[in-house]
Amino acid sequence: MNIFKNLKNDLPASIVVFFVALPLCLGIALASGAPLFSGLIAGIVGGIIVGAMSGSQIGVSGPAAGLAAIVLTSIGALGGYENFLVAVVLGGAIQLLFGVLRAGIIGYYFPSSVIKGMLTGIGIIIILKQIPHFFGYDVNPEGDFAFFQVDGENTFSEIINALNFISPGATFIAVIGLGILILWDKVLVKKAKIFQLVQGPLVAVVIGIIFYNITKGIDGFSIASEHLVSVPIPGDLQSFLGQFSFPNFGVILQTDVWITAFTIALVASLETLLCVEATDKLDPEKRVTPTNKELFAQGTGNIISGMIGGLPITQVIVRSSANIQSGGKTKMSAIIHGFLLLISVIIIPRLLNMIPLSVLAAVLLIVGYKLAKPSLFKKMYVMGWKQFIPFTVTVVGIVFTDLLIGIGLGLMVGVVVILIKSYQNSHFLHIEDKSNGKHKIIMTLAEEVTFFNKGAILKELDQLPEYTYLTLDVRKTRYLDNDIIEILEDFSEKAKNRHIDIKLISERGVVENPDSYIQFFKLRPRSA
Repeated sequence: MNIFKNLKNDLPASIVVFFVALPLCLGIALASGAPLFSGLIAGIVGGIIVGAMSGSQIGVSGPAAGLAAIVLTSIGALGGYENFLVAVVLGGAIQLLFGVLRAGIIGYYFPSSVIKGMLTGIGIIIILKQIPHFFGYDVNPEGDFAFFQVDGENTFSEIINALNFISPGATFIAVIGLGILILWDKVLVKKAKIFQLVQGPLVAVVIGIIFYNITKGIDGFSIASEHLVSVPIPGDLQSFLGQFSFPNFGVILQTDVWITAFTIALVASLETLLCVEATDKLDPEKRVTPTNKELFAQGTGNIISGMIGGLPITQVIVRSSANIQSGGKTKMSAIIHGFLLLISVIIIPRLLNMIPLSVLAAVLLIVGYKLAKPSLFKKMYVMGWKQFIPFTVTVVGIVFTDLLIGIGLGLMVGVVVILIKSYQNSHFLHIEDKSNGKHKIIMTLAEEVTFFNKGAILKELDQLPEYTYLTLDVRKTRYLDNDIIEILEDFSEKAKNRHIDIKLISERGVVENPDSYIQFFKLRPRSA
């Protein structure tokens, strides 16, 4: 395959992903209590190394907000950042083992309603978290997506505080930037090809840099340094290289290091698999990512990132969705964005530090809105309560806790829904006729009946009136749990006392009032 075939789509998309990734890499590092440069290392490795190895064509990897709390706690518990890096390297090795064990299949067991809820919840979180940055209130670092923030506030109190500390200059250029983005997306991109090649976020950022420079010293409209991107600026090659940290393998035998490594591997793998499932759903071409290959790519990325001082890496939905929304077609978009991060921090860090955070907030607001369109809520509602409730619980859980807890809550509700449907669908009950003083009832068991169905079947059997003629049809049943067989065995005794006659119809023939049921199922395979 010619990897440069879709460069006209991938290059503009990579620029947008670069502008989305830049503040997130720095903000997640800050929220993690790690050196700022460690977030950029993770972003570069996630783009270039993981992007090249991944089987995903549109997924983008980098430092993840969901790991920030784990990193922050672990750095202190392990006695320093260099010790923590050992856990990152080992975590990557464990992810390689997950790939060998083919653990990537786990991602397929999450209900579609939960995945859609995850995308929508993240979209809402992006919007809520970017509102303070949009108004020039940058107390909480970018990338802190948890409800309870590192600055002691929560998502909503931060917004209220922001309204009391509005920066006129930052807000003004954010409004201009948002206007450019909307105009570009809704009008200009349909007018000429040049507007497809030159993305709106790039124009908004350039305007933001110009605005910052021309308003220096102007009261009310000048933008203070704390409201700008803050990339470390090395004085020379030696100071640049000095920003890299290296793991202290002297602590590799410590139990706490291995516990942290396993935690990183487990959480990073789960976030990656969830993101893979979500991005595959967003992909206009509906390509399917090989999940075990993705675990290999992520594991390799974490080993390399940990070896040179970077944060743990996962595939991340914010950057991936920005890539898809901007028209990215192949993995070249993720790879180029990694090179853009690398080149920019080496060559133009001072220029990057002129970008107002409020302009980048405007870019992220558009990303968040496209993930959480109001029409999706209506669509999920129309699909029925079995889809809407897990979806809603996931959204609310993500907004009011964090990503993994929200998904866990949605998954639990999804499992309850499955159990309810399993309870309801374990059998079909048909009352045919009433003749000769007896009820004629046919009960047809489903193809697979497990202990989840005990309650429903037991309830129906107990409700049968006396003098009933029951036909039990198990011809379609391929697997019957031993718990259900025991219920039938017990019922055969009760039936005699209640004057209930039973006719069992199976592939082995028809039996009147069988004394034992186990003989009809003990040799049957679980699948046809």
